[in-house]
Amino acid sequence: MATTSHDADAPASRTPKNGFDRFFEISARGSTVGREVRGGLATFFTMAYIVVLNPLILGGGVDADGNSLPIGALAAATALVAGVVTILMGVVARFPLALAAGLGVNALVAFEIAPEMTWADAMGLVVIEGVLILILVLTGLRTLVFKAVPTQLKTAIGVGIGLFLMIIGLVDSGFVRRIPDAANTTVPVELGIGGKLASWPLLVFVVGLLFTIVLFVKKVRGAILIGILGSTVLAIIVEAIAGAGPSFVDGKPNPGGWSLNVPALPDQVVGLPDLSLLGKFNVFDSWSRAGVLVVIMFIFTLLITDFFDTMGTMVAVGQEGGLLDAEGMPPRTREILIVDSVAAAAGGVASVSSNTSYIESASGVAEGARTGVASLVTGGLFLLAMFFAPLVQVVPFEAASTALVLVGFLMMSAVRQIDWTDYEIAIPAFLAITLMPFTYSISNGIGAGIISYVVIKLAKGKAREVHPLLYGVAAIFVLYFLRGPLESLVL
Repeated sequence: MATTSHDADAPASRTPKNGFDRFFEISARGSTVGREVRGGLATFFTMAYIVVLNPLILGGGVDADGNSLPIGALAAATALVAGVVTILMGVVARFPLALAAGLGVNALVAFEIAPEMTWADAMGLVVIEGVLILILVLTGLRTLVFKAVPTQLKTAIGVGIGLFLMIIGLVDSGFVRRIPDAANTTVPVELGIGGKLASWPLLVFVVGLLFTIVLFVKKVRGAILIGILGSTVLAIIVEAIAGAGPSFVDGKPNPGGWSLNVPALPDQVVGLPDLSLLGKFNVFDSWSRAGVLVVIMFIFTLLITDFFDTMGTMVAVGQEGGLLDAEGMPPRTREILIVDSVAAAAGGVASVSSNTSYIESASGVAEGARTGVASLVTGGLFLLAMFFAPLVQVVPFEAASTALVLVGFLMMSAVRQIDWTDYEIAIPAFLAITLMPFTYSISNGIGAGIISYVVIKLAKGKAREVHPLLYGVAAIFVLYFLRGPLESLVL
């Protein structure tokens, strides 16, 4: 299990100090309130970008009637729902897991679902998906499927997500980029700009990453959070001197600019949130407007993505914090899944797309978080972000991504728990680990791992070693990977 830089900060006794400690099991899990607060802060700063990014993605889509959603209202609602459901996770599941509008799902809603209907109809499908997945949790099916996955494959999922986090950090920071004219080369990506670290933002990322690593190996308390804040301060200074500007200027790319946010002291600090999008959903009209088959396919895609992304995320976060039991299950699994399902529906109700568990929560766990108190801190900051959006927009990707790379390393260390001499589990584990970062999808990696595991067991004549539910899951993933051809038959 990966270790953190805060072992010395653990309480001397695991005896609860008061009712608050007893309820959240702070001492029982070897944590302290200080560690939980630092962890909650680290998680917030590594995923606060969603308050800006989700509105940009959803706001870039147009529904069948030619309407778009207002950016300001999307930002406020994104922060509101993230705050409420993350606090709910902290209180109900008491697990250090934060939730917000899911990346990938929001693009699906904006660019595939909404163009076939109205925005209200599209968000109605998100609500339906959330209710369906909640039913799966309440009936116990979602937990049973989770238990059916072999423990070493669950470990591989956590490792794969670690690599996925690393590549997200490297790409978001611009350290790794797609080659503009990749058709003329067999190499799809490159270092920086033209193979060089040729911009001020890249310099900030590299210096910030090295700074964070040094703090971490020297066991400085709050290393990851200090790294994010220190990198942000450096970014503000560099931008004030060099004036790199945004990564896009007047719609044209500026490779040497800052990603997501241009770091600068904000002109405005506080503003009233626009919550006009709350309740703007419709669960009925999409069926007649887009057609039953199309709607069912959309709901299935939403369902399968949320179902397995959350499974991988909570395993990875629990694994990083040493919170998994002998079966690879985190504490209060059922409560975690219930809150996650409610969050999916809540995102539709607020018109911000399905909300789901965020793997960036691992940065908080790496900072010492072990309980739901960290989620209370993160959720509270999201609620404050509704009013302090200008401050949230100060942190660029180049500063926040340093945490993702270091957390990726911590999660990668669990790879030693996999028996690489046993090909029946090693090959599925390998596929799960590698396909997550290389296809930019947690679900793709989980699906490849499960399908290959079932196929190998059948080929070896060991069908009885496979849990019956896993056959059904493998079949669902086959449909998931074939959804392109299936959609072409009904669209």
